[in-house]
Amino acid sequence: MVQAFLLPLFILQTPTFRVIMICLVLGTRPEIIKLSPLIRECGRLEVPYFILHTGQHYSYEMDRVFFEDLELPVPQFNLDAGSGLHGAQTGKILAGAERVFLEHRPDAVLVQGDTNTVLAGALAACKLHVPVCHVEAGLRSFDRRMPEEINRIVADHVSDLLFAPTETAAGHLRREGIPGEKIFVTGNTVVDAVYQNLEIARKKTGVMDRVGTKEGEFILVTAHRAENVDERGRLAGILEGLVAVGVETGMPVIFPVHPRTAKMIREFGLDARGIRIVPPLGYLEFLLLESKAALILTDSGGIQEEACVLGVPCVTLRENTERPETLEVGSNVLAGTNPTTILESAREMRSRDRRWENPYGDGRAGRRIVEVLVGKGLIA
Repeated sequence: MVQAFLLPLFILQTPTFRVIMICLVLGTRPEIIKLSPLIRECGRLEVPYFILHTGQHYSYEMDRVFFEDLELPVPQFNLDAGSGLHGAQTGKILAGAERVFLEHRPDAVLVQGDTNTVLAGALAACKLHVPVCHVEAGLRSFDRRMPEEINRIVADHVSDLLFAPTETAAGHLRREGIPGEKIFVTGNTVVDAVYQNLEIARKKTGVMDRVGTKEGEFILVTAHRAENVDERGRLAGILEGLVAVGVETGMPVIFPVHPRTAKMIREFGLDARGIRIVPPLGYLEFLLLESKAALILTDSGGIQEEACVLGVPCVTLRENTERPETLEVGSNVLAGTNPTTILESAREMRSRDRRWENPYGDGRAGRRIVEVLVGKGLIA
């Protein structure tokens, strides 16, 4: 596992290449979070770059406070793509990104993760023969019913540089025939983001007082995936399991409810009594709560990673995960949505030793990635 982070921390020299201008494409708050270390590193090293905000989840106007809270520079370009069916949303982002790339001619386009923004940004750049760099490359759930799986596979196969967070992810890429010289195992920027942004959170937020709980004495929950919240049986199973966990532990179950999830709970007429439903929280508030929780239950891939980094046991409300490293080190377990299995999994994770090895690196992934971009370059 340690070998995954042996890429040296110095500027890689390749005389015939250089990066002149990087475009960082983002459109969701998880992308902003995971790209924040790269944005900061570009600024520190004075690497020329600009940010393209697609507005996949929120317009930039709604995200402005988010950038301010994380102390990040504002995006120079905003597409305001908005929500919609996958094809329409992806097409709108693709067309908008193409216009920006044609007008401003970046020498490299950097995308992160597995959203429609990633798919559209990578395709737009690839079709214009602009090199594509994929951060968090190589993740696989092996479940193509998930739109994210399609997005990440396509992005990987049109990318010129693939920054895999772990050796496991790099192995997936090699087995799919991607040449080894394109792949760099750097660690995951989620570690950088957790370390950097938790410091900001501690200075800015008093969420523990507002929620009214103490460190280590509550359970934190998220659920937002369509396959969970859009099916009555699965959502009902999750809620029943959460109530059971709360009863057994005697701890409050705090559930900042995603608007989509709140809507479906109402439409299905489900009973959420026994769960402390709270409005959605800002990222910094939620990150601080994560760091103080006794246990986290989630269907989010990013939160599986954050819990692992923070040393907080996690129960994943899914049957599969593209973060198998969390299972291997013992920070996470798959429970699905059966209430009995959720309770058993919560019981198991509460009894586990928290001193697992963090598989995602040392918090310097952003630096490694930028150094590869600067030194390896992309202009012949």
